[in-house]
Amino acid sequence: MLPAYLIISSLITGFIYPVVAHWAWSSTGWASTANPNAFLGGVQDFAGSGVVHMTGGVSGLCGAIIVGPRIGRFDEQSKTPIPLPGHSSVLQVLGTFILWLGWCGFNMGSTLSISSVAVATQAGRILMCTSLSGAMGGVLTVCIDRFTSPSRAWDVAAMCNGILSGLVSITAGCATTATWAAVLIGGTGALVYTSASSLVLKAKIDDPLDAFAVHGACGAWGVIASALFSTDTYSKGGKGGLFYGDGDKLGAAVVFILAVSAWSATLSTAVFLLLSRLKMLRDTSHLGGHKVVERLDDSQHAGQAYPRSSGTASAVTAS
Repeated sequence: MLPAYLIISSLITGFIYPVVAHWAWSSTGWASTANPNAFLGGVQDFAGSGVVHMTGGVSGLCGAIIVGPRIGRFDEQSKTPIPLPGHSSVLQVLGTFILWLGWCGFNMGSTLSISSVAVATQAGRILMCTSLSGAMGGVLTVCIDRFTSPSRAWDVAAMCNGILSGLVSITAGCATTATWAAVLIGGTGALVYTSASSLVLKAKIDDPLDAFAVHGACGAWGVIASALFSTDTYSKGGKGGLFYGDGDKLGAAVVFILAVSAWSATLSTAVFLLLSRLKMLRDTSHLGGHKVVERLDDSQHAGQAYPRSSGTASAVTAS
């Protein structure tokens, strides 16, 4: 419900995320490359695969576990998942391309200024790496889904999530990796996304937006990828990743992933459990003995978000 959303959003943006940002980006952060005394030289997370996306993805997974699956998401007898598609593929595609455009600005903007030709050149290369990784993530994901899903169809939703997976994966290393590596990072991100999404579903966790698979798992992969593919030429201090002879960055990345996961999971779980105890996560005021569940648009917001054909009831009967 909306009050619970506002509470958890405020906690993440006001407390959980700033602490992680301090760890990785502050001049005194224990994992910051700007700190000369950082752990193993610091973690290379230029625009936030770990700081931003993994933090939110792990918190989202904890919330999905505690809230529980939506009514009708899993068959009551076999426990197999039942597809619950979104109401508008058009809006999903539109949202994906808006995000892609914003991603280019966010990753390029993480240079913080264009004060010289060198920085402008870096920003241009960041744009190229970002776009290549997002495109590769989308293409490979939709191909994987086409040949592994029961429907054997070209699913635009898979393409959209694949694009986001590629974008998340390159966010950490967009400034420090070569363009050819960006393609490989985005393609691997597609594999990470599809694997994580499948594992979450097999665990009977209902993650409606695949938030953990896209942001949590691919965010962690992005941090690892940066530690592997960052080049001597583009990295701060002239020291690249593992494939360029510096294994310390991989060690720092692994420890950083574990620390962020533990921090985000602990605090978000505590808040979600409290909200659950206060009965703020699910609206049960309209759930009667006959198990008819109204849409939240009707029961909470006095309006309609989805179009309805004439004669369509404003309630969904639960199985």
